[in-house]
Amino acid sequence: MKKIFATILVLGLSFISLNADIKNNYEKQKVVYHINYDNPKQQKGALRNIQNHINAVGADNLEIRVVLHGNGLSLLVLPESLEKLKKFKFANADDNLSAKIDGLKNQGVSFDICKNTVVGRNVNIEDDLYNVSESDIVPSGVAELVKLQMQGFSYIKP
Repeated sequence: MKKIFATILVLGLSFISLNADIKNNYEKQKVVYHINYDNPKQQKGALRNIQNHINAVGADNLEIRVVLHGNGLSLLVLPESLEKLKKFKFANADDNLSAKIDGLKNQGVSFDICKNTVVGRNVNIEDDLYNVSESDIVPSGVAELVKLQMQGFSYIKP
């Protein structure tokens, strides 16, 4: 009986150890997520992918950048701004998505906004976008994607 108990104990501890090794078997990662589409379900899915990535690897082991350009900027467009922003079909920064964005930012995720899109679509970053400051603006979304990949960021388009 003692042998069976000892075997079960060893197997249980091995399983716990193996499970911890699997969860923590990630080195530091640098990742850029690319969003240039306005479908609200796809955008929610992308934010869920990012959170799942953080859950698996750990926020301390990740540097995540989300690059938004073109229609992807709709993720941050406030619903009350949609009527005046004629070049957008959707304004997806409702309370639900805004909370998810805040949660990701609190875990160190950066959102990079394409200046070409902001200028070309007459977007006022203070009035029309959710939680965006001047420091979040990059000259070009596409150029930023290339720059980040050249710096070793892995590219993901959810």
